[in-house]
Amino acid sequence: MPNRRGSILLVDDEEKILKALGRALREAGHEVVETTRARTAQRLLAERTFDLFIVDNMMPEMTGLELIREYVSASPDDSSTRASRGAGQAGSSDDRAQILMMTAHATVESAIEAMKLGALDYLQKPFEIDELLVVVRRALDHQRLRTEYRYLVNERDERFDHYGIVGRSRAIEDVVRRAELVADTKSTVLITGETGTGKELVARAIHNRSAQRDMPLIKVNCAAIPDTLLESELFGHVRGAFTGATTTKKGKFALADGGTIFLDEIGTLTPTLQSKLLRVLQEREFEPLGSERTERVDLRVTAATNRDLRQMVADGRFQEDLFYRLNVIPIHIPPLRERRDDIPALVEHFVAKHAQRTGRRVERIEDGVLAALEQYDWPGNVRELENTIERAVVLSAGPVITARAISTLGAVTQQATGLPSLKLRQNIEWVERETIRRALESAGGVKKDAAELMGISQRALSYYLAKYRID
Repeated sequence: MPNRRGSILLVDDEEKILKALGRALREAGHEVVETTRARTAQRLLAERTFDLFIVDNMMPEMTGLELIREYVSASPDDSSTRASRGAGQAGSSDDRAQILMMTAHATVESAIEAMKLGALDYLQKPFEIDELLVVVRRALDHQRLRTEYRYLVNERDERFDHYGIVGRSRAIEDVVRRAELVADTKSTVLITGETGTGKELVARAIHNRSAQRDMPLIKVNCAAIPDTLLESELFGHVRGAFTGATTTKKGKFALADGGTIFLDEIGTLTPTLQSKLLRVLQEREFEPLGSERTERVDLRVTAATNRDLRQMVADGRFQEDLFYRLNVIPIHIPPLRERRDDIPALVEHFVAKHAQRTGRRVERIEDGVLAALEQYDWPGNVRELENTIERAVVLSAGPVITARAISTLGAVTQQATGLPSLKLRQNIEWVERETIRRALESAGGVKKDAAELMGISQRALSYYLAKYRID
């Protein structure tokens, strides 16, 4: 496992001890901020984030226990606040440092009280430097595990569908082969492909096969976060950086340090954020919003898009330098209509998956259904196919998936070619309604994906949904 570097706030009113401990921690590769005053420590904890907070108990202004109690009350554990916190809300408690208390023998009771408040461990003075380094390493490993757990829970809550890289076509074999090769490096990867082809799964496969697999994989959907919040989400912010920023928050780049950051929908970035991202790719450093302090990171950047970035560069909508920085290792995932021979394997995989999830018994698919599925163009690609199979499993009355269960979803029915009348306006409205209906169906009800399938913005889709009163 890679060595865990960490940012540490060290507080002790005895300057000689403070300097000795700080020097040892720096020699071990950690970033250390020292102070002899509890009030200064309070200010530092409010202004920025640390991975670890080491504090002596007996100090003149206030005790270490009092300082810990105040810090913990100002930043409660994320498990107690997750349900009430919005995704982009400032003042997140997710970034609370691990806490270690240093104490003399006479105050062991205070150290135990600190652990009840949430401190991970305590060190009884006098102690050896090696003992300190061991406890610090364990605390930083605990902090990393807590970060990874939080993101696993978030992804579970988002109900991400982990469909597998399934297929026997040469195109998919090429994708898997290239992913395996790039996993052995830390090169930047750009994954391209239409909506629903499985770009995120390839990004996960690369990370999970890499030497950094034990470090975080942090996902950012650039299209899902408002432009006004995206810079803060990516780079973090300090307290007071903007209205509502009541505490300091780490950004996704800092959270991904040592691992991988996956930037999905990279083509939606504004020019300002494109410039900031270019600097991170070039220098591996950035400043959190409102801060003058530069942070350095060591990570892999993997990006994905369903847009034609080369054309966007030609149109002046995407920075050329950024494109070449991202496009070090390109991986293109072809649409399902260009690899129809993968459809039987995908159908078998999804039938088994959703039969197990729903508790249904599925023995086979009715004759002719598979051939019909192979003839369909699947504009929503693998995601649309999975949605179709999942609903067919649920809607089938018996152990055989019938053409009726599939045709209910429109996948194998003949597309209507007749118009409802000879009146132009009525026909136009019918075409608009039918296009929206089919796009939503193909996208499994996900409006962002439906808008992309139709080649319009989400705002335009919202207008048409309201116009035709489509839920």
